[in-house]
Amino acid sequence: MKIGAFASFQTPKATSEVILNIGRRAEEIGMDSLWMGEHVALFDEMEFPYPGSADGKLPVPDGGGIPDTVVTMGFLASVTKNIRLGTGVLLIPQRNPIYTANEFATLDWLTGGRIDLGIGVGWCKEEVETCGYSFEDRGERCDEALELMKMLWTEPVTNFDGKHFQVKGCRMDPKPVQQPHIPLIVGGFSKPALRRAARIGSGWLGFGINAELTQKSIGMVDEALAAAGRTSDGFEIIITPMAVDADGVREYQDIGVDRLVPLIDANDPEDKIEERLRELEEFANIVA
Repeated sequence: MKIGAFASFQTPKATSEVILNIGRRAEEIGMDSLWMGEHVALFDEMEFPYPGSADGKLPVPDGGGIPDTVVTMGFLASVTKNIRLGTGVLLIPQRNPIYTANEFATLDWLTGGRIDLGIGVGWCKEEVETCGYSFEDRGERCDEALELMKMLWTEPVTNFDGKHFQVKGCRMDPKPVQQPHIPLIVGGFSKPALRRAARIGSGWLGFGINAELTQKSIGMVDEALAAAGRTSDGFEIIITPMAVDADGVREYQDIGVDRLVPLIDANDPEDKIEERLRELEEFANIVA
Protein backbone atom coordinates (compact mmCIF):
# COMPACT_ATOMS: atom_id res chain seq x y z
CA MET A 1 0.00 0.00 0.00
CA LYS A 2 1.22 3.49 -0.86
CA ILE A 3 0.86 6.49 1.44
CA GLY A 4 -0.06 9.91 0.14
CA ALA A 5 -1.76 12.95 1.62
CA PHE A 6 -4.92 14.95 1.02
CA ALA A 7 -4.25 18.64 1.61
CA SER A 8 -7.14 20.94 2.47
CA PHE A 9 -5.80 24.17 0.98
CA GLN A 10 -8.00 27.05 2.10
CA THR A 11 -7.37 30.76 2.18
CA PRO A 12 -6.45 32.90 4.01
CA LYS A 13 -4.27 30.59 6.13
CA ALA A 14 -3.06 28.37 3.28
CA THR A 15 -0.76 31.00 1.81
CA SER A 16 1.45 30.39 -1.20
CA GLU A 17 4.34 29.67 1.19
CA VAL A 18 2.29 27.11 3.11
CA ILE A 19 1.20 25.37 -0.11
CA LEU A 20 4.75 25.24 -1.48
CA ASN A 21 6.14 23.96 1.82
CA ILE A 22 3.60 21.13 2.01
CA GLY A 23 4.34 20.12 -1.58
CA ARG A 24 8.11 20.17 -1.11
CA ARG A 25 8.04 18.41 2.24
CA ALA A 26 5.59 15.74 1.05
CA GLU A 27 8.00 14.89 -1.74
CA GLU A 28 11.06 15.02 0.54
CA ILE A 29 9.63 12.48 2.96
CA GLY A 30 8.63 10.12 0.17
CA MET A 31 4.87 10.57 -0.07
CA ASP A 32 3.40 8.77 -3.06
CA SER A 33 0.91 11.50 -3.95
CA LEU A 34 -0.67 14.79 -2.91
CA TRP A 35 -4.41 15.28 -3.46
CA MET A 36 -6.69 18.31 -3.30
CA GLY A 37 -10.38 19.03 -3.76
CA GLU A 38 -12.32 21.50 -5.84
CA HIS A 39 -15.01 24.08 -5.16
CA VAL A 40 -15.06 27.26 -7.23
CA ALA A 41 -17.93 29.00 -5.44
CA LEU A 42 -19.21 28.85 -1.85
CA PHE A 43 -22.69 29.48 -0.49
CA ASP A 44 -24.05 30.30 2.95
CA GLU A 45 -27.36 28.61 2.17
CA MET A 46 -27.55 25.33 0.23
CA GLU A 47 -30.48 23.14 -0.72
CA PHE A 48 -28.49 19.97 -0.02
CA PRO A 49 -26.09 19.84 2.97
CA TYR A 50 -22.44 18.95 2.60
CA PRO A 51 -22.22 15.22 3.42
CA GLY A 52 -18.76 15.42 4.97
CA SER A 53 -19.58 17.47 8.08
CA ALA A 54 -21.99 17.28 10.99
CA ASP A 55 -23.49 20.72 10.34
CA GLY A 56 -23.81 20.24 6.58
CA LYS A 57 -21.45 23.11 5.76
CA LEU A 58 -18.10 23.07 4.03
CA PRO A 59 -15.35 23.42 6.66
CA VAL A 60 -13.92 26.62 5.20
CA PRO A 61 -12.82 29.49 7.48
CA ASP A 62 -14.97 32.61 7.56
CA GLY A 63 -13.85 34.91 4.80
CA GLY A 64 -11.84 32.12 3.19
CA GLY A 65 -12.06 30.08 0.04
CA ILE A 66 -10.47 27.26 -1.93
CA PRO A 67 -7.71 28.14 -4.43
CA ASP A 68 -8.28 26.97 -7.99
CA THR A 69 -7.30 23.33 -8.24
CA VAL A 70 -5.66 23.37 -11.67
CA VAL A 71 -3.61 26.47 -10.92
CA THR A 72 -2.52 25.06 -7.56
CA MET A 73 -1.48 21.76 -9.16
CA GLY A 74 0.63 23.65 -11.68
CA PHE A 75 2.12 25.71 -8.85
CA LEU A 76 3.10 22.52 -7.00
CA ALA A 77 4.29 20.75 -10.13
CA SER A 78 6.88 23.48 -10.67
CA VAL A 79 8.61 22.75 -7.33
CA THR A 80 8.36 18.93 -7.32
CA LYS A 81 9.76 16.18 -9.53
CA ASN A 82 8.44 12.83 -8.33
CA ILE A 83 5.28 13.09 -6.25
CA ARG A 84 1.99 12.42 -8.05
CA LEU A 85 -0.69 15.11 -7.97
CA GLY A 86 -4.35 14.13 -7.78
CA THR A 87 -7.80 15.68 -7.59
CA GLY A 88 -10.25 14.45 -5.02
CA VAL A 89 -12.47 15.24 -6.77
CA LEU A 90 -12.76 17.45 -9.86
CA LEU A 91 -16.39 18.44 -10.43
CA ILE A 92 -16.84 17.42 -14.05
CA PRO A 93 -20.53 18.37 -14.56
CA GLN A 94 -19.84 22.04 -13.85
CA ARG A 95 -16.82 22.24 -16.16
CA ASN A 96 -16.27 22.71 -19.86
CA PRO A 97 -14.82 19.35 -21.01
CA ILE A 98 -12.70 20.91 -23.77
CA TYR A 99 -10.89 23.19 -21.34
CA THR A 100 -10.66 20.43 -18.74
CA ALA A 101 -9.17 17.94 -21.20
CA ASN A 102 -6.59 20.49 -22.33
CA GLU A 103 -5.71 21.64 -18.80
CA PHE A 104 -5.04 18.15 -17.53
CA ALA A 105 -3.31 16.92 -20.67
CA THR A 106 -1.00 19.92 -20.29
CA LEU A 107 -0.41 19.18 -16.61
CA ASP A 108 0.38 15.56 -17.42
CA TRP A 109 2.72 16.60 -20.22
CA LEU A 110 4.54 19.19 -18.09
CA THR A 111 4.95 16.82 -15.12
CA GLY A 112 6.08 13.83 -17.17
CA GLY A 113 2.94 11.85 -16.33
CA ARG A 114 2.36 12.58 -12.63
CA ILE A 115 -1.36 13.37 -12.72
CA ASP A 116 -4.30 11.38 -11.31
CA LEU A 117 -7.71 12.79 -12.22
CA GLY A 118 -10.22 12.03 -9.49
CA ILE A 119 -13.69 12.92 -10.69
CA GLY A 120 -17.20 13.26 -9.28
CA VAL A 121 -20.59 14.77 -10.08
CA GLY A 122 -20.80 17.01 -7.00
CA TRP A 123 -23.57 17.60 -4.48
CA CYS A 124 -23.88 21.41 -4.40
CA LYS A 125 -26.78 22.40 -6.63
CA GLU A 126 -26.04 26.10 -6.27
CA GLU A 127 -22.45 25.67 -7.47
CA VAL A 128 -23.43 23.65 -10.54
CA GLU A 129 -26.07 26.18 -11.52
CA THR A 130 -23.78 29.15 -10.89
CA CYS A 131 -21.32 27.60 -13.36
CA GLY A 132 -24.08 27.65 -15.95
CA TYR A 133 -25.25 24.03 -15.97
CA SER A 134 -28.32 22.18 -14.74
CA PHE A 135 -28.15 20.03 -11.63
CA GLU A 136 -30.59 17.24 -12.45
CA ASP A 137 -28.75 15.86 -15.50
CA ARG A 138 -25.23 16.23 -14.09
CA GLY A 139 -24.64 12.45 -14.08
CA GLU A 140 -25.31 11.91 -17.76
CA ARG A 141 -23.42 15.10 -18.59
CA CYS A 142 -20.45 13.81 -16.58
CA ASP A 143 -20.43 10.52 -18.49
CA GLU A 144 -20.59 12.30 -21.83
CA ALA A 145 -17.84 14.77 -20.86
CA LEU A 146 -15.51 11.96 -19.79
CA GLU A 147 -16.09 10.07 -23.03
CA LEU A 148 -15.27 13.22 -24.99
CA MET A 149 -12.18 13.95 -22.90
CA LYS A 150 -10.79 10.45 -23.47
CA MET A 151 -11.23 10.90 -27.21
CA LEU A 152 -9.46 14.27 -27.14
CA TRP A 153 -6.57 12.67 -25.23
CA THR A 154 -6.15 9.63 -27.46
CA GLU A 155 -7.31 10.42 -31.02
CA PRO A 156 -5.56 12.64 -33.59
CA VAL A 157 -8.89 14.12 -34.65
CA THR A 158 -12.04 14.01 -32.53
CA ASN A 159 -15.59 13.88 -33.84
CA PHE A 160 -18.24 13.66 -31.14
CA ASP A 161 -21.99 14.01 -31.44
CA GLY A 162 -23.58 13.83 -28.00
CA LYS A 163 -26.66 15.16 -26.31
CA HIS A 164 -24.73 17.81 -24.37
CA PHE A 165 -21.53 18.26 -26.40
CA GLN A 166 -20.79 18.28 -30.11
CA VAL A 167 -17.29 18.38 -31.57
CA LYS A 168 -16.29 18.12 -35.23
CA GLY A 169 -12.80 17.78 -36.63
CA CYS A 170 -11.10 18.83 -33.38
CA ARG A 171 -7.36 18.47 -32.80
CA MET A 172 -5.92 18.80 -29.31
CA ASP A 173 -2.28 18.78 -28.25
CA PRO A 174 -0.29 18.17 -26.18
CA LYS A 175 -1.52 14.66 -25.45
CA PRO A 176 -1.09 13.20 -21.96
CA VAL A 177 2.16 11.34 -21.30
CA GLN A 178 0.39 8.49 -19.54
CA GLN A 179 -1.05 5.72 -21.67
CA PRO A 180 -3.68 5.14 -22.75
CA HIS A 181 -4.63 8.38 -20.97
CA ILE A 182 -4.60 10.08 -17.56
CA PRO A 183 -5.99 7.68 -14.90
CA LEU A 184 -9.62 8.45 -14.07
CA ILE A 185 -10.33 7.82 -10.38
CA VAL A 186 -14.07 7.93 -9.70
CA GLY A 187 -15.39 9.16 -6.37
CA GLY A 188 -18.80 8.59 -4.82
CA PHE A 189 -20.86 5.94 -3.07
CA SER A 190 -24.03 5.99 -5.16
CA LYS A 191 -24.87 3.17 -7.54
CA PRO A 192 -24.34 5.40 -10.60
CA ALA A 193 -20.91 6.41 -9.24
CA LEU A 194 -19.92 2.79 -8.69
CA ARG A 195 -21.12 1.85 -12.18
CA ARG A 196 -19.15 4.78 -13.60
CA ALA A 197 -16.02 3.64 -11.75
CA ALA A 198 -16.43 0.10 -13.05
CA ARG A 199 -17.13 1.22 -16.60
CA ILE A 200 -14.42 3.83 -17.19
CA GLY A 201 -12.35 4.14 -14.02
CA SER A 202 -8.77 3.23 -13.23
CA GLY A 203 -9.79 3.27 -9.58
CA TRP A 204 -12.28 4.34 -6.95
CA LEU A 205 -11.83 7.06 -4.31
CA GLY A 206 -13.56 6.90 -0.95
CA PHE A 207 -13.39 10.12 1.09
CA GLY A 208 -13.83 10.38 4.84
CA ILE A 209 -14.59 6.75 5.60
CA ASN A 210 -13.42 4.32 8.28
CA ALA A 211 -12.04 0.83 7.76
CA GLU A 212 -15.41 -0.90 8.23
CA LEU A 213 -17.10 1.21 5.56
CA THR A 214 -14.05 0.83 3.33
CA GLN A 215 -14.38 -2.94 3.45
CA LYS A 216 -18.08 -2.75 2.56
CA SER A 217 -17.33 -0.29 -0.23
CA ILE A 218 -14.66 -2.53 -1.73
CA GLY A 219 -17.27 -5.28 -1.87
CA MET A 220 -19.65 -2.98 -3.74
CA VAL A 221 -16.87 -1.93 -6.13
CA ASP A 222 -16.05 -5.57 -6.84
CA GLU A 223 -19.70 -6.25 -7.62
CA ALA A 224 -19.83 -3.28 -9.99
CA LEU A 225 -16.63 -4.41 -11.72
CA ALA A 226 -18.01 -7.91 -12.18
CA ALA A 227 -21.24 -6.52 -13.64
CA ALA A 228 -19.14 -4.50 -16.11
CA GLY A 229 -17.15 -7.59 -17.09
CA ARG A 230 -13.99 -6.46 -15.32
CA THR A 231 -11.88 -7.76 -12.46
CA SER A 232 -10.06 -5.79 -9.78
CA ASP A 233 -6.69 -6.43 -11.43
CA GLY A 234 -5.05 -3.07 -12.01
CA PHE A 235 -7.98 -1.23 -10.41
CA GLU A 236 -6.95 0.98 -7.48
CA ILE A 237 -8.78 1.57 -4.22
CA ILE A 238 -7.83 4.96 -2.81
CA ILE A 239 -9.09 6.00 0.62
CA THR A 240 -8.97 9.25 2.58
CA PRO A 241 -9.81 8.40 6.20
CA MET A 242 -10.96 11.12 8.56
CA ALA A 243 -8.59 9.83 11.22
CA VAL A 244 -6.04 7.01 11.32
CA ASP A 245 -3.19 5.79 13.51
CA ALA A 246 -0.43 3.23 12.93
CA ASP A 247 -2.70 0.27 13.71
CA GLY A 248 -5.33 1.72 11.41
CA VAL A 249 -2.82 1.96 8.58
CA ARG A 250 -2.15 -1.75 8.90
CA GLU A 251 -5.88 -2.45 8.94
CA TYR A 252 -6.45 -0.55 5.70
CA GLN A 253 -3.53 -2.41 4.16
CA ASP A 254 -5.00 -5.77 5.20
CA ILE A 255 -8.39 -4.81 3.76
CA GLY A 256 -6.83 -4.29 0.34
CA VAL A 257 -6.50 -0.51 0.01
CA ASP A 258 -3.92 0.43 -2.63
CA ARG A 259 -3.34 4.05 -1.62
CA LEU A 260 -4.11 5.65 1.71
CA VAL A 261 -4.18 9.46 1.59
CA PRO A 262 -4.82 10.89 5.09
CA LEU A 263 -5.71 14.54 5.56
CA ILE A 264 -3.31 17.41 6.16
CA ASP A 265 -5.02 20.52 7.49
CA ALA A 266 -3.25 23.42 5.79
CA ASN A 267 -4.99 25.80 8.23
CA ASP A 268 -2.88 24.43 11.08
CA PRO A 269 0.19 26.29 12.36
CA GLU A 270 3.47 25.45 10.65
CA ASP A 271 4.70 23.24 13.50
CA LYS A 272 1.46 21.21 13.48
CA ILE A 273 1.72 20.70 9.72
CA GLU A 274 5.30 19.49 10.11
CA GLU A 275 4.23 17.14 12.90
CA ARG A 276 1.53 15.72 10.64
CA LEU A 277 3.99 15.23 7.78
CA ARG A 278 6.35 13.32 10.06
CA GLU A 279 3.45 11.13 11.14
CA LEU A 280 2.66 10.36 7.50
CA GLU A 281 6.31 9.52 6.95
CA GLU A 282 6.02 6.96 9.77
CA PHE A 283 2.92 5.51 8.09
CA ALA A 284 4.90 5.09 4.85
CA ASN A 285 7.65 3.28 6.76
CA ILE A 286 5.07 0.87 8.20
CA VAL A 287 3.90 -0.30 4.79
CA ALA A 288 7.28 -0.13 3.02
